[in-house]
Amino acid sequence: MLTRLFATIFAAGVGLAVGLAVAPAAAQGANDIEAKVQMCAVCHGQNGTPLDPKTMPIIWGQQVSYLVKQLHDYRSGDRDNPIMTPIAKGLAQEDLRKISAYFAAKPWPAKSAPATPPPAPAGLAQCRPCHQPNFEGGPPAPRLAGLSYEYLVASMRAFATDERSNNGDMPKFMQALSESEREAMARYLSAL
Repeated sequence: MLTRLFATIFAAGVGLAVGLAVAPAAAQGANDIEAKVQMCAVCHGQNGTPLDPKTMPIIWGQQVSYLVKQLHDYRSGDRDNPIMTPIAKGLAQEDLRKISAYFAAKPWPAKSAPATPPPAPAGLAQCRPCHQPNFEGGPPAPRLAGLSYEYLVASMRAFATDERSNNGDMPKFMQALSESEREAMARYLSAL
């Protein structure tokens, strides 16, 4: 736990340092999205696999509408994170869509060995209208298939406890489920 906390804090520091170093170059070439997204790779990975998948989501291949919303919400204060909030506040509004499109166009990272998902748990049907039948997402919902079990459980718990409230429907859905039901869903989705 302490190692993961240290790694996250270290990555945040490196990310901010890279962000500060890249900012002057990015200002000179405002259309150079490649330069602007370099700080993202510090935590979210050069190849799409996050530094710590248990606490950081995969953003490569994620839905563009979802990425735009999250960056907007971090920027506006509707969603708070000690690492993402200052980064998003440092981005120009017009770059949110460009950065989101950049990552959405990247391929979702391949798993090292395909896992056989456990049987689909009860309650998962309510997720399909937004997250799509295969849970690869679609406007406006994110891809859930293949995110880490730990990240999914933490996100579901944050919605259930109203710690995360930047989506009007998710807290109600997550509060209607027991912790064990959310864990079963996360186990299934992470194996897809």
